[in-house]
Amino acid sequence: MEPTKAFLIASWSMRLIAAVILLQTLFFKFTGAKESVYIFSTLGLEPWGRIGSGVAELVASVLLLIPSTALLGAVLSMGVIRGAIVAHLTVLGIRMPAVGDNGELFALAVIVFVCSATAAFLHRAQFQSLVALALPSR
Repeated sequence: MEPTKAFLIASWSMRLIAAVILLQTLFFKFTGAKESVYIFSTLGLEPWGRIGSGVAELVASVLLLIPSTALLGAVLSMGVIRGAIVAHLTVLGIRMPAVGDNGELFALAVIVFVCSATAAFLHRAQFQSLVALALPSR
């Protein structure tokens, strides 16, 4: 069945918003910006947590932008960003004045999670295709 125009607009909107936010943070993670170093040092994960999460976010972003892997990208994105949200709620705080953040990073994480969850819901039909690829045929 051909996707409707509304489906395509909703899907691309959610996937693009999530991917753009994830991609724009990569510069800070991969260049060792003081904000990223502070965050991951506070979590006790500097430098490998910073670099590892950056790689996972890059992969999730690419998968989100490819229609046939949108579900996989959305699920990976939700997993990675869930870690950021939990870190904000338990260790970092929603606001981090030490790095000049008044809650923007937390808000962006929530936006990525909501957009990725919506994209995963929209592309739930891809789940059958992923299972068929993973399981041997009889």
